[in-house]
Formats: sequence, C-alpha cells, structure tokens
Amino acid sequence: MPTIKTEIQNRILVLDGAMGTMLQAYNFTEEDFRGERFKDYPTPLKGNNDLLSITQPKAIAEVHAKYFEAGADIIETNTFSGTSVAMADYQMEDLVYELNFESARIAREVADKFTREQPDKPRFVAGSIGPTNRTASLSPDVNRPEYRAITFNELRVAYKEQVEALIDGGVDTLFVETIFDTLNAKAALFAIEEVKEERNIDVPIMVSGTITDASGRTLSGQTVEAFLTSVSHIPLLSIGFNCALGAKQLKPYLSRLAQQTDFYTSAHPNAGLPNAFGEYDQTVKEMQSLIAEYLEDGLINIIGGCCGTNPDYIKAIAEVAQQYQPRKIKQLA
Repeated sequence: MPTIKTEIQNRILVLDGAMGTMLQAYNFTEEDFRGERFKDYPTPLKGNNDLLSITQPKAIAEVHAKYFEAGADIIETNTFSGTSVAMADYQMEDLVYELNFESARIAREVADKFTREQPDKPRFVAGSIGPTNRTASLSPDVNRPEYRAITFNELRVAYKEQVEALIDGGVDTLFVETIFDTLNAKAALFAIEEVKEERNIDVPIMVSGTITDASGRTLSGQTVEAFLTSVSHIPLLSIGFNCALGAKQLKPYLSRLAQQTDFYTSAHPNAGLPNAFGEYDQTVKEMQSLIAEYLEDGLINIIGGCCGTNPDYIKAIAEVAQQYQPRKIKQLA
C-alpha cells in the first residue's frame, strides 16, 4: 500500500491551499460557529475556525474535497489552533482532543474517498500543528525582557494532547508549521517523539518555518541555517517554509535550505504580499510562474499554498508540478 514516504520518492507532492481563505467565503455568523451544541456558550466563538469541525463539519469536508479535486495530494487538518494554549482564548481548552480528533477524522474520510476513486493517486492527511499564540523565546512585555508568557513544558504538554488526538483520528503525517519561534517547534517535536515512543509507532514529521521579513530570519531571530540546525536532530520527512512571504520573496531562502539539507523540502507561500487591506492580489498565473521557477531549479518535493490561495491556485500549481521531477536528495558530507 502506498505511503507518503514512498510517493514522495517518485513525484512532487501537492499540498492544499488556505483553509481560512475558503472558510471566509461561507460568511459564517456567530450562530453558525456556535451551532446547537454551543448555543449558550459564555464567550464569543466567531473566528474559532477549528470549532467548525464540530459545528459545520460538512463545510470542512467540502473544503478538503475541493482541494483534492484541484489536484492536491495532501490536505491539512483544520487544527491550526488546536492546542489548549490557543483555545484558551475561547475558554475551550477542554475540547482540544475532540476538535483534533474530529478534524482528522473528517479529513481521513475525504482522503480515503478520493483514494478509492483514484487508486493510482493516493491522498494523504497532514495533521496541522500551529505555532500557538505565545512564544517561549521572547517576552511579550518590552519592559520585562526576562518574562515569558509560557514555558517549554507547558507547550510540550499542550502539543502532546493535540498529537495524540490527531494520530487517533487517522493522520498520515504530523505537520509542525508556520514556525516563528523554533523553541515552540522543539516543544512540539519533543511531544511527538514522546508519543511515538510511548505507542511504539513511527509517524512521518513535516516541519515548516516562517521567514517573517526581508531580514531573512524567523521572528525569534534565526537564519535559515540556524533554523535547520535546530530541528535536524529529529528524523524529519520534510523541512520547508510557509506563510509571511510570497513565492518570489521566499525563493532565496528556499534555495539555501535545499542546498543545506538531506531531508525532503516543502514550500507553501502566500499569494504574494498582502495589500493595504490585508488582501492578496497575486493572480493564479503569476503564482504559477513563480512556482515553476522553484521546480525548474529543483528546489522542491512538496508544494502548496498558504494565505490567499484557493483551489484555483492549487490546480495551477498541480498542473505545473506534473511537468517536473522532484528535488533529488543529496547525501551531505
């Protein structure tokens, strides 16, 4: 039976696009987010996209299906904020396991349906593990540089709960993504390794960092090479970058990464840079031609889209990805 590890050796795998961009089009109201079950919940729930896996599961399944129809090989679970740390904003820490399990289950069902229909193109589910809304490396208070809003161990415990639920829900791989603070990511990776050891299982791990601006560094100050070194003690399936930058701005950092690692590489950039209104103006054709440059230069094994992308972008990316061979892994000296 094909696995993500076997498929990535043969072709460039296409990741899905933005979940948030797609959900915005539904124009869900506060009542839609609440559904019947949370009708009388004491806090506002609009904006808690992860909750939609429970209150609007059909919409989540529809989004996954649209990305598969567009040509995606891998979809991400609707769990970007699925930790007790992030869910504290909505006083929903107790729902973390259920949110992650249901999100993974929905994605698994959709993926299996498409695999049955196209056995020669197996589809996979990546358990999305976001960075949380706290940072372990930096103080949120400029007047107290020594202060930390969260500890490594608190993050580890929160991530472990998410990881167990995603695995129970049936994901093929765990995707620690949009990393702006590598210490947070290391807590997630530590939690994953704990679960793997306790359950005596092997789950492929994907990692994706975020270069925040033209400095070429993550928010916590790491260069491409420092970020790579910080996480390379874990046997990863892939390492890459996503979000913050468009494909054009991301390319030089991706080039450096591809030259330095013997892991597979991934990228899912934004549809260009946001305009003054926070919207993304880059056209499908523009993004497709920029992604083609990645592929021409042999930089990529997994390619998709982040903020501002939808199935039209993924369809264009999938079309161009078919024309190229995946990046060859070089054994580094």
